[in-house]
Amino acid sequence: MNEFLSTYILKEIQIKNGQNLILRKPMVDDAEKMIEYLNTVGGESDNLLFGKDEFHLTVEQEMKYIKNINNATNTLMILGIIDNNIVSVAQISGNSRKRIDHNSEIAISVKKEYWRNGIGSVMMEELIGFSKKQGTIKNISLGVKASNFNAIKMYEKFGFIKVGVHKNFFCVSGIFDDEILMDLYL
Repeated sequence: MNEFLSTYILKEIQIKNGQNLILRKPMVDDAEKMIEYLNTVGGESDNLLFGKDEFHLTVEQEMKYIKNINNATNTLMILGIIDNNIVSVAQISGNSRKRIDHNSEIAISVKKEYWRNGIGSVMMEELIGFSKKQGTIKNISLGVKASNFNAIKMYEKFGFIKVGVHKNFFCVSGIFDDEILMDLYL
């Protein structure tokens, strides 16, 4: 592995199915594959904020976004890579406004064929660990579809608590569902 790539790699672990998962920061060269990944996972689950082929950034816009993310001190995006393919994307985003810079939001997605292999938990551990090392983040918030019981169970395992509800926040194929708001206080 070249020295340049090794600065982006955070860790490598074996997941439940025996495959090796590499966690690393995105590089601008990942932009096109990230867009493909997001447009794919959007169609695999009704639990995301977008559906199949509804992620509309251009490659150039995604490249700029990756550069900004990698230069931010209170934000981290992680790619989960298996066999050179993106199987998960996770991000914690801090705020740049002084009065609320102790707050952050988290988002995690995993390709359907890799569900129930512990990847979501691995990504969550890495994001929480980043927050603790970063130092200024005290609150981690997320929103989850009320019917996404597996995700809610995982978030509770990490200490997230339910703090509110957005009534009828999601509408997928004409069916409304609430958004559960959850927080983790570090």
